[in-house]
Amino acid sequence: MQTENQKINLPILEEKKVTLSIKREDKIHPFVSGNKYRKLKYNVQKALQDNHDTLLTFGGAFSNHIAAAACAAQESGLRSIGIIRGEELAYKWKENPTLATAADMGMQLQFVSRNLYREKNSEEFLGHLKSEFGRFYLLPEGGSNDLAVKGCEEILTEDDAVFDIICGCVGTGGTIAGMINATGNHQKVLGFPALKGDFLKESIRKFTAKENWELQTTYHFGGYAKVTSEYINFINEFKRCTQIPLDPVYTGKMMYGLMDMVKNDRFLPGTRILAIHTGGLQGIKGMNVTLKKKNLPLIDL
Repeated sequence: MQTENQKINLPILEEKKVTLSIKREDKIHPFVSGNKYRKLKYNVQKALQDNHDTLLTFGGAFSNHIAAAACAAQESGLRSIGIIRGEELAYKWKENPTLATAADMGMQLQFVSRNLYREKNSEEFLGHLKSEFGRFYLLPEGGSNDLAVKGCEEILTEDDAVFDIICGCVGTGGTIAGMINATGNHQKVLGFPALKGDFLKESIRKFTAKENWELQTTYHFGGYAKVTSEYINFINEFKRCTQIPLDPVYTGKMMYGLMDMVKNDRFLPGTRILAIHTGGLQGIKGMNVTLKKKNLPLIDL
C-alpha cells in the first residue's frame, strides 16, 4: 500500500529555502493507521499461517498499539488480549477512550501492576500468561519485532529516493529501523524519540546495520504523556495552517522538533525533507481528557 506525500507550504520553509513533504500514513485506516498497519501486517499473516486464534500484547492506557491490535485482530477473525499497565485502570477503563475502543473491538483487557508489567518479557510471566489464556501469538509492546520491521520497510517507495532527509518518530525503535533499512546511501534518517534518554539506539541497532541515522533527543517534552501549553498551541496552529492533524505523543514532537531545526538553520538551503506521519490520532481524545483536568489547552479534533 502506497500513501501520498503532501507538500507543506509554510513561510519559514520558503525563507530557509528547504522543502518539506509529509507522507500521510495516517490515512491508511481509521484505527490501524500509520506504522501500526505496517507493524501488524506480517505479524497477523504469521499468526493466521501458524493457526493461532488469539493475539496477546501489551500496552499503556493510551497505547496506539493496543487500539490497532484490537482492530486488526477483529478484522482478521482473531481474539485479542491486552495486558495493560496500571491495575488502577481496572475500575475506570470505560472512561478511557483508547481502552474502551479496544474493548468494543473485542479485546479482553487484563490490568497488572507497574511492577509486574516490567516483567512482561520474562519467561516466568509469559509462562503464567500461557497457563491462564492458553496458546496465543505474542506481540511485544509497541509491536516491534523482525516482522514489524519488515512491514515498516515498505513505508518508503522508490519515488522517495528524491529526498535528502527522512524524519520519523521513535517509540520502541522498530518503525525507524525499517525506514533506515529502506533508505539509499545518499539519504539520512532523523529519529525523534517520544521518551527522554539515549537508550533507544541499542534497540534500533538490533534491527539495522546501517549508520545513516541519528536521534534528536531534545524534543521529548519529558516523556510520552508530557505536554506544555506552547506545544499544544503548536499542534493546533500546524493543523490550522496545513489541515494536517498531529498526535501529541509522537508526530507532534517530531514536527515541533523538525520545524525548530529548520528555524535554527540545521539544514542547508535546497535540502529536501520527507517526514512520516505515523498516525496515532486516536490518542487525541484521551489526551484531551487529561489536558482538561490540568486546565491546559485542548487539541483541536
